[in-house]
Amino acid sequence: MKENFVIKEAAVDDSEKIGEVFDLYRQFYKKDPDKIISMEYIKQRLANKDSKIFFVEENNVCIGFAQLYITFDSLELAKKIILYDLFVRSEYRKQGIGAMLMNAAKNFAEENNIGGIELSTAISNNTAQSLYESLSYERDTEFYNYYLSIKK
Repeated sequence: MKENFVIKEAAVDDSEKIGEVFDLYRQFYKKDPDKIISMEYIKQRLANKDSKIFFVEENNVCIGFAQLYITFDSLELAKKIILYDLFVRSEYRKQGIGAMLMNAAKNFAEENNIGGIELSTAISNNTAQSLYESLSYERDTEFYNYYLSIKK
């Protein structure tokens, strides 16, 4: 890991630089490119305090981010984090940036008395699965995830 990688907690002023990488993340999942919508989405999440975002930058350029949504776990009677978005620019992968971001999420959870972190990834995303398992995340064998799309 390079010494000039800096991890930060995002503020609204960081929306543009994070939004650019968020757009790449969405393209990774086959969404149409749209930097303006991506930047606006990030700006709204931060302005409304809907999510917590950690990002890594090098020379004032965002190279990866993790977006966390804080919610509740009724069974555990505790807060939990849903780590919904984690992405590192392709040219910066395999340098420990994903682990940096995951550790920032873990530290945030510990500091804020949050019971756990939940995440999902594509079945085909073996690279991400290896990262999560290397950080002691366990694959859920008790529950299936379901989704109902509500189109406007």
